[in-house]
Amino acid sequence: MSKQPRSLSGRVAVVTGGGRGIGRALCDALTREGAKVAIGDVDAAAAETAAAELGAGAIGLRVDVTDRAAFTAFLDAVEERLGPIDVLVNNAGIMAVTSLEDEDDASITRQIEINLHAVIHGTQEAMRRMRPRGSGHIVNLASMAGKSGFPHLATYCATKHGVVGLSEAVRAELRGTGIEVSVVMPGLVNTELAAGTKPTRGFKPSSPEDVAGAIVAALKVPRFDIFVPASLGPTARLLPLLPRRAQDALGRLLKSDEVMTKADRAARAAYEARAAASAPAVDELMAELEEPEATAAA
Repeated sequence: MSKQPRSLSGRVAVVTGGGRGIGRALCDALTREGAKVAIGDVDAAAAETAAAELGAGAIGLRVDVTDRAAFTAFLDAVEERLGPIDVLVNNAGIMAVTSLEDEDDASITRQIEINLHAVIHGTQEAMRRMRPRGSGHIVNLASMAGKSGFPHLATYCATKHGVVGLSEAVRAELRGTGIEVSVVMPGLVNTELAAGTKPTRGFKPSSPEDVAGAIVAALKVPRFDIFVPASLGPTARLLPLLPRRAQDALGRLLKSDEVMTKADRAARAAYEARAAASAPAVDELMAELEEPEATAAA
């Protein structure tokens, strides 16, 4: 017997990184379902514009998810204005395409702080707010890069593997509490983040709306694994069962090793520049760490 879909009408849903891409499409989809949407984004103008376009009582606020005190204050502000949070979507994330050997400390730290540490903090906050009510849904955005490894994407893969592991552990911790956990694992999606990349042979890039639709479906009928497209699910489950040499051969056949190594650098330039400025709190931290070195050199 199929489960009765849950209504999202009147539910308070928070989406980080909701000013553009997958986050923006998800905010649209949630609003159509009648949810009260709070958009958090480091780009205040993008968050405010998105909220204005959505209407229906949506709010858009600036938040740097790497500033943990500010992230907590953002969630407090949402609850003051809209009520207790029913859905928290840890969507904010960035991706740098480079060989690990050439990647600088700032890029590595920025990805870890945005893609993983902020998701850990957001998940903690959601657990603390939802557990007393015995209900809620935490959605963490990972990637198929959280199930495999791709050259020139080492740090990103590390962060997304972390998000998958975090979500699996938290799901076990919350069993029986009434709080649901989902982890989203898209392949390539037609957003600015994937600009200039080359799709894997046989897998067409998804749209942000495809991912948003899959998330909404999982909020209405809860499930943990959300693969987009759904056909990636069997692939993700089959690959670990194959011997390593067979996995490598399949990867070469699908040309998955070329997805990032043959990325168009010029096409990615605008995105990479914006991503490099997406975590002011991290930039301040890196500056503080470098200051003693500069003083010693002087």
